[in-house]
Amino acid sequence: METLLFLFPQFNYMASKEEAYFKMFSPEDLQAPNMKDDTSRQKDKERKSRLSLFLTKSGSHENVSPHKKTNTTPNNISPETALQWSDSFEELLKHSDGVDSFAQFLRTEFSEENIEFWLACEEYKTIDSETKLLSKAKYIYTVFIDSDAPKEVNIDYNTKMAIQKDIAQPTKSCFEAAQMKVYSLMKKDSYPRFLHSDIYLRLTRRKGPGATMFRRRSRSCVFNERGEANSDPAAW
Repeated sequence: METLLFLFPQFNYMASKEEAYFKMFSPEDLQAPNMKDDTSRQKDKERKSRLSLFLTKSGSHENVSPHKKTNTTPNNISPETALQWSDSFEELLKHSDGVDSFAQFLRTEFSEENIEFWLACEEYKTIDSETKLLSKAKYIYTVFIDSDAPKEVNIDYNTKMAIQKDIAQPTKSCFEAAQMKVYSLMKKDSYPRFLHSDIYLRLTRRKGPGATMFRRRSRSCVFNERGEANSDPAAW
């Protein structure tokens, strides 16, 4: 069945002002706009999916790729090495295996974007070329900062707006405030849980409460299986 629609001359530049005109529309013609809207939405979803996949495969760091997916804990890490990571969060980040293991733990909490953002910022600060700096800044903003970012980090509105303002002419410090906020969040919140996680306990060959005491000497103290320090020389 066809539908008759009247169109008015003011919307038709080819018709005279006194003349009304009409056009016959089939049901397929009337449904076309809706079909186009559905097709457009589907294309948007596919584009975002491709963007997310592309971004997941992009980026690297001198120690560890921020997008590296490790399903198993490396077997070549000695308990002594792993125990060094309990000295401080800064010590953990000095070791590529430590960053890998911490990233694996964050994935279990669905917050791996924090370490990936931090690593991307560390790499960003080493770039000297203005062209590459601009490209990397846009990448970081698109992946981690933008409201529609696939791996948006949790930062406050003012910090996000400051980055958005500076992104047109980025400097090496334009992500510094956001990086420090994410760093503080990982240090105070995620890192303590990591030290009590199964991932870390397996690396240190510890099995939780009741396990055999495992000692290591670090400067002037000895650590037990809970990571507690005893500075009494008699405990050595």
